[in-house]
Amino acid sequence: MSSSSAQSALPEFVSKQVTEARRFFLNLNPVHESPFDVVCGGVETTRPEYVVDREDFPYFAVEFVSEGEGTLLLDGGTFRLAPRVIFAYGPGTSHTIRSHSDNVMRKFYVDFVGTQAIQMLEESKLRSTSQRFVALTVGRVHEIAEIYELLVRNGLNNGPMVTPICNSLTQLLLLKVQEVSLPQENSMPQAYFTFERVRQLIDEKFLQLDSAQDVAHECQLTPVHLSRLFSRFSDCGAYQYLLRKKMNYAAGLLMNEGLLVKEVAAKLNFGDPFRFSRSFKRVYGIAPTDLLRARR
Repeated sequence: MSSSSAQSALPEFVSKQVTEARRFFLNLNPVHESPFDVVCGGVETTRPEYVVDREDFPYFAVEFVSEGEGTLLLDGGTFRLAPRVIFAYGPGTSHTIRSHSDNVMRKFYVDFVGTQAIQMLEESKLRSTSQRFVALTVGRVHEIAEIYELLVRNGLNNGPMVTPICNSLTQLLLLKVQEVSLPQENSMPQAYFTFERVRQLIDEKFLQLDSAQDVAHECQLTPVHLSRLFSRFSDCGAYQYLLRKKMNYAAGLLMNEGLLVKEVAAKLNFGDPFRFSRSFKRVYGIAPTDLLRARR
């Protein structure tokens, strides 16, 4: 969780409208004529009022939405942001990214430069041959998320191999996007729409659902079918997605409503505060008591 002093020290182009973030910075003054170099990257959870509105950007960027919803105005096009959507932009590209106030986004990003960047973005289909950037929907999203997680984890390390490792992981990311991008919505498989129906139900009823079995029962699916849907179209299992929704809601109660840990645990139907704290730490990497200390 970023402190106010850490937030104020961020580069100007990095949004501070987030509730949680892990970020790394390798070289904010890169040589643009190099073949390919990662500048920075990270993962962040947006605030309800999150808006990024830029007429230009100094680097190429690829962002991936793993949770929540929003809208994207990009290169004259309008796109809906939702889990599994990945998009890119670059120098001279106007873009506006806006989070849905009732379903905030969690998204990964990586920024880079280089003479090979445009060709790789075009091969991944994130930049069309008409020189416009676009948003794509991807399958096997757990593979995309895993690459981003490796990228963030390695970017936060020190040592002489950090930059070449991050460069290789970003190039792997673009190759993976080329492999797993899905066709346009009118030719999407029926299973995708079933998954969307399940995801929307979890988004709406996560406070009333306590397990993957509850989700399967509510959607009139077998647990095996539910598991296969999330393996195919999500970066996590059904229970992990449900748990993230609950913990995002819990973080808001702790940070904004001033509730005690035991009160939040009861509100989310956890049997005891210790079980709630373990689940919270599994999602955020810190205990809820540590979050409250950071808030103070």
